[in-house]
Amino acid sequence: MTHARTLPLPFDAIIIGGGAAGLYCALHAGRRGKRVLVIEHNDEVGAKILISGGGRCNFTNLNVAPDRFLSANPHFARSALTRHTQHDFIALVQKHGIPFYEKTLGQLFCDGPRSARRIVRMLLDECAEGRVAISTQCRVTHVARAEKFKVETTHGAFESPALIIATGGLPIPKLGATGFAFDIAKQFNVPVVETRPALVPLTFGEVDLAWMKPLSGISADVTARIGQAAFREAALFTHRGLSGPSILQISSYWRAGAPIELDWLPDAAPDILTRRKRERPKAQLKTVLAGLLSDRLAAALGEHLPQGVIGDMKDAALIETAQKLKAWPLTPIGTEGYAKAEVMAGGIDTNALSQQSMETRAVPGLYFIGEAVDVTGWLGGYNFQWAWSSGWAAAQSL
Repeated sequence: MTHARTLPLPFDAIIIGGGAAGLYCALHAGRRGKRVLVIEHNDEVGAKILISGGGRCNFTNLNVAPDRFLSANPHFARSALTRHTQHDFIALVQKHGIPFYEKTLGQLFCDGPRSARRIVRMLLDECAEGRVAISTQCRVTHVARAEKFKVETTHGAFESPALIIATGGLPIPKLGATGFAFDIAKQFNVPVVETRPALVPLTFGEVDLAWMKPLSGISADVTARIGQAAFREAALFTHRGLSGPSILQISSYWRAGAPIELDWLPDAAPDILTRRKRERPKAQLKTVLAGLLSDRLAAALGEHLPQGVIGDMKDAALIETAQKLKAWPLTPIGTEGYAKAEVMAGGIDTNALSQQSMETRAVPGLYFIGEAVDVTGWLGGYNFQWAWSSGWAAAQSL
């Protein structure tokens, strides 16, 4: 990457953070003829892009819609998401000839091992066309604002009328994640919504782990629920609790102390066991459950259910048992934390930002984009789309 001391001056915008949102903002600003500097503290840009989807990058979702994003202000993301959509990003991917496929539930992945590098290369090529300057291994040591923003770094000091913070959130610190965005927010009195890990495995206490641990590595098709939020996908038992897509999805809605519900029989009607009683009255209940669930899961859950011959059980008891299987209550004690979280919930308070431009209302020229903002998407490419859309929105106002 270009060494910052050799970069041309002056800049129209300085973007701190060379991830998805920062690079996308930079390329669109460059297209508009703006002189842009991207500062990245890692050795290379796009660290989270490169590991996404096991190296194949789940770069967006065909089903992106504003109601699939969490925020204290649920309407904030609508402007950016509807003005620059998943189809706009797909068109860029197609322009660069990157093959992709739909995996499931609208999730789009690059095709081929380590193909995420093609997304990073695409972003860099587009930045190069716009004459965007990118400086890696460049750490910001101080930020100040007078007539312009002055950013002091290990590669020198730079000034610009616009400063865009695209440093992401707190998850996956081993990739270099920091709280830099929140340090800047504090410096300029920008409010922050309390942050927490999201799209993250859930952990459980000793009582639950006593039956969960022996199932470690087993997955089951379930519907996970909290209130009105419900996700039907796989749940995966781990040595500390539960993971898998359905659990990661519901974790974004979970708050400490709250229970979740799992429907172990998402395709079954509430009268499933009474119907089985008519069909196989001499069968043991545990045998009937083994026909509905995997043997090991049926045995584990059966320890918490009535025992005996199904024909000897009253219909009311069987209906109650089926209801428990379809709304199995569990109370997590925590999460695997930011080390295992895919994204962060909470962040820069959207009430402090323009939903059209992502610029802070109280500090002209200061923008926050991407994961640092209090907008968190579902699993499956939604958070990358927020990075693309919010980065694009900021670029249009420069």
